[in-house]
Amino acid sequence: MKLYSTVAGPGEGEQIIERSRFITHVMPCGDREAAEAFFEEIRKKYRDATHNVPAMVLGDAMQVQWGSDDGEPQGTSGAPIVQLLVSLGVTDTAVMVTRYFGGIKLGTGGLVRAYTSSAKIGLEAAGICDVEQRDVLICKIDYKAFHRVQNHDFGESVTLSDFEYLDRVGFRLTCDPSVTESCIAALTGIAGGGDMVERVEHALVKVPRPR
Repeated sequence: MKLYSTVAGPGEGEQIIERSRFITHVMPCGDREAAEAFFEEIRKKYRDATHNVPAMVLGDAMQVQWGSDDGEPQGTSGAPIVQLLVSLGVTDTAVMVTRYFGGIKLGTGGLVRAYTSSAKIGLEAAGICDVEQRDVLICKIDYKAFHRVQNHDFGESVTLSDFEYLDRVGFRLTCDPSVTESCIAALTGIAGGGDMVERVEHALVKVPRPR
């Protein structure tokens, strides 16, 4: 089940508009402190830039929406980036667009388009994904039965990971909550009725959107 959307990872993009250079950096951020640290890092990297425009949307319900124009005319840069993130349903994300002025003024509308399109380039590079809830089954089974687990078709939404080969094989089975019971039933059958699932945990995972 989708809970919200965010970026898959860091992203970077660049374009030239009327001789002005726009450089975009995007970063997934879970809180305001992480976003501020990201902004400061980019400011230091481009300390000679004309403008470093930051924007962020945070929280699973987009509770934090903030942007700054950093010297550009009011409402022409930071706010449009925030509006773009909200319109795409993307949260827990920080964006900074750096501008090196090229000598040609873009006007109010031109600035809005420039910063919006620059943010889009950065988001495309980062990749947008959906955050979904998954159940994680912590399992242990004997080696003979484990071979049957490996050959069993649990379905596309199920993954096996974190294998540990000791006296028994330990592993994690991650699945959509809708198929948890059927996975437990399948594992129990493979184990001949034995209880191989030690516990069930819950996790949030990023699922990339098809491009």
